[in-house]
Amino acid sequence: MFSVLGSIFAGIASPTESAAFGVIGAIILSLINKSLNFEMLKYASLGSVKLSGMIFMILIASTAFSLVFNELGGTDAIVEFFHEDIGNVWFFIAISMLIIFVVGFFIDFIEISFIIVPILVPVMMGFGIDPLWFAILIALNLQASFLTPPFGLSLFFLKGVAGDSVSSSEIYRGIVPFILLQLLAIGLVMLFPDLVFAFV
Repeated sequence: MFSVLGSIFAGIASPTESAAFGVIGAIILSLINKSLNFEMLKYASLGSVKLSGMIFMILIASTAFSLVFNELGGTDAIVEFFHEDIGNVWFFIAISMLIIFVVGFFIDFIEISFIIVPILVPVMMGFGIDPLWFAILIALNLQASFLTPPFGLSLFFLKGVAGDSVSSSEIYRGIVPFILLQLLAIGLVMLFPDLVFAFV
């Protein structure tokens, strides 16, 4: 925690680079606890390769999807629909947030970022929506996807830590107030854009 967040707050590393500091910190802790061995390094390395490979496959597949979608005129059709048929910027924002929220129940934030967001960006630019404000709305919505069952990552993390002491259904019920708070935050940022720009 200190190596990752400390390197970011101290300005030594970017959020991506801080992962390397986290690895160094984990190795140092393993050395202190005398638990560092070849099997552990092999397990961690293979896990990293598998996760990185999965993310790159998602990136490649989503990029291919976006290219095919654009070549078939999908982006133009969406832009035309929202600009000419609907012509309401708030309707577009509401639909965008609803789609991201619902899709967040079933797929990870990485897939949403690489598949859905590129489709929304041309419409956003056409309406003249501030990119920073729209990005913050999407980020808040993606944060909610960590909590929404059945595939919220935070729910799996909590279940893994709690074990058999807490059932999955209890976790799902307990997460509802936090999801509502997240939706409240999205609503406040939508109604009061100055909340974003006040800290820029």
